[in-house]
Amino acid sequence: MPRRALLTILASAAALTLVSVFRLLIGGDTLGWPSDPAIAGFRLVHVASGVIVGGGLALAGVLLQSMLRNPLASPDLMGLSAGAGLAVTISSYVTFLATGAVGVVNNAEIAALVGSFAALAVVYTLSQRSWLIDPVAMVLVGVVVSFVLGALTVFVQNLMPDRGESARRWLMGRLDDDTPTTTLAISGGVLLVSTMMSVATGRWMDASAMSEDEARSAGVPLGGLRAMQFVVSGVLTGMAVAIAGPLGFVGLICPHLARLAAGPSHRTLVIASPLLGAALVVAADCAVKAARLGGGHLPIGVLTSLIGGPLFIWLLLRERASMIR
Repeated sequence: MPRRALLTILASAAALTLVSVFRLLIGGDTLGWPSDPAIAGFRLVHVASGVIVGGGLALAGVLLQSMLRNPLASPDLMGLSAGAGLAVTISSYVTFLATGAVGVVNNAEIAALVGSFAALAVVYTLSQRSWLIDPVAMVLVGVVVSFVLGALTVFVQNLMPDRGESARRWLMGRLDDDTPTTTLAISGGVLLVSTMMSVATGRWMDASAMSEDEARSAGVPLGGLRAMQFVVSGVLTGMAVAIAGPLGFVGLICPHLARLAAGPSHRTLVIASPLLGAALVVAADCAVKAARLGGGHLPIGVLTSLIGGPLFIWLLLRERASMIR
């Protein structure tokens, strides 16, 4: 592995370790490990959830950008997050009609997976021209689909007796204290297997950046590779949304930061990007716990957007300046 790539991975892992330790110590009036084992357990759940959600969204971003050959592809811009959020909201409404219970359903993973896959399939289908993907059209279609699904989500929320108040904070992103250990274990295993699969197909992803004819002549099974990227990105996004709700910019900004630091090799990107994504979400959760506001804690999705938005604008301006030179 090139020295630059190794240093990027090590630096990303160090950043994740630092913010994770800080998250374990923050939460009370002073920094320190809590004397109550229950509180320590809650903090561990937050760290584990942040690592899984951030790592999953960042890896999904890398896979989508490779599959679509579009640096603007990400779970939130392609409609995956909005689709998963709508599916969970509809599931909550159906549960209310059946039982009278109001709130986000406990078993939201299946609904989130179905929603993310459906949204990606719609965007992928509407972006084709003569069976070829138009990158510009895909971004536009993804943004439009995201807005439409977001509007539908608000509509379904207003059908609830509490006008969706119970789901509104979840839709802005949150890490819960009571996320089941089983959910975290399964999701962590999925993220680990997905990362290993991505590393194994990293050279294929590098070759697929060329034209289709060149990639096929290099021995890349494009059909199988894209199917893997499609399925894994949908699973990772649905999993992340089910745990923490839709979070913006994580899947968009982290692959760009990793690419800027380590170069274009996908075998490095699929390791460094999840580490950076995990560090970003855990750091945002640290900021949520540290900020004491009169109205309660900020949703974590607000912080990821406030951090990721300016970073992405800076990257765009930096790339534009390098092209001018």
